[in-house]
Amino acid sequence: MEISEQSLIEPYLDNASFADSFSVTLPNRQQSAFDVYLSLMKSSPDWVNRLMALRNRIVSLFGLKNLGTMSELTANLDEASCKPGDRIGIFTLVKLTPNEVLAEDCDKHLNVHLSFLLVPHGEQVTLHVTTAVHVKNWLGRVYMLFVAPMHKLIVPASLKALEREYT
Repeated sequence: MEISEQSLIEPYLDNASFADSFSVTLPNRQQSAFDVYLSLMKSSPDWVNRLMALRNRIVSLFGLKNLGTMSELTANLDEASCKPGDRIGIFTLVKLTPNEVLAEDCDKHLNVHLSFLLVPHGEQVTLHVTTAVHVKNWLGRVYMLFVAPMHKLIVPASLKALEREYT
């Protein structure tokens, strides 16, 4: 997995229990990373949202957070007014730059950090979606046994749906 050392997620990759990164090339419309993040969440396939709903029902039995679904975004999310600590869909904003959104979700079983990094190159821009997970306990290890393989299906499918939105 090769990510720019300038990415905000770089420090979180150290000693991660799980990490992956997927990319897609989109038309360069001078969009910000925040714009792309919102588009990706809103265009998530229905089956991904159904899986998230199932996840929420199951993990509630173990006292874990209900995250909602990928496409559930507050209608009034505005890049200019978002600040670290704000909820942006199922994640919490850590840092925001024009070319990168760093978000997280921390619970008693694991900490998840995600980067949505835009790398412009002429008429196109490459979006790199990188995830780093730090497992805290046995519950996190069991959770990741199920989530890790699904994550490798969900992120590429979500990127494919985003790509369709942009073409």
